[in-house]
Amino acid sequence: MIDGIYLILLISVLGPIIGSLIGVIRKPSEKFIHKMLAFAAGIMLAISFLELIPNAMEISSIMIVAIGIVLGALLMFLLDISIPHIHPELCQQEQGKKLKKTSVYLMLGIFLHNFPEGMALAIGSVTGLQTALVVALAIAIHNIPEGICTSAPYYYSSKKRMKSFLLSSATAIPIVIGFFFASYLFNFLTNNLIGLILAGTAGLMIYISADELIPTACNKDHSQWSHSTIFALISGVLLVILLGLIG
Repeated sequence: MIDGIYLILLISVLGPIIGSLIGVIRKPSEKFIHKMLAFAAGIMLAISFLELIPNAMEISSIMIVAIGIVLGALLMFLLDISIPHIHPELCQQEQGKKLKKTSVYLMLGIFLHNFPEGMALAIGSVTGLQTALVVALAIAIHNIPEGICTSAPYYYSSKKRMKSFLLSSATAIPIVIGFFFASYLFNFLTNNLIGLILAGTAGLMIYISADELIPTACNKDHSQWSHSTIFALISGVLLVILLGLIG
């Protein structure tokens, strides 16, 4: 159990690290990034509606679950409007000092956004390793484009490859902090509070999918859009369903 938990944590933090590495080497095509985002959205939506919400309803009440979903979505909304955050369609090169300053703000924003994502990973102590594994996979895939879009602009403006990689990779730290913080809390919480957190995690991931992943990935006005992006989203849903059958 312990080894499995740390494996899940490792998978989740690899997202920003891999993205940061790609950003200072060679940025992949936007079509590929959009498919990754759509796949992550499918996983997040499926795990929310098929695993987190049903599990929360089993150990608490419908009202608590409804409140939790709203609170989770509100948390991400408040983070979005109060601190800078990256939307992959904005990952474009600019010129001069403005780019370097913007990339630093984006790193700080993602640093703070990743704390609740780390807390979401701790649900494995309640729902089982399989659910936590899928959540970790979704978070990792979601964070790869963000790593690209923070390390690449900083590297472009500073010309310092290692520093750009390390600064961008540091956004994985709050994932670890959030994970251990929530894991500690789960030892002292009642079933109703755990149900609230599970539902809040679902609300958080639904918000991320609706606000960022799906609009970016499935924007038909984009020159590189294709129907295959939709099937990437469906593939994410199917992955969660198939993993449920195996479990």
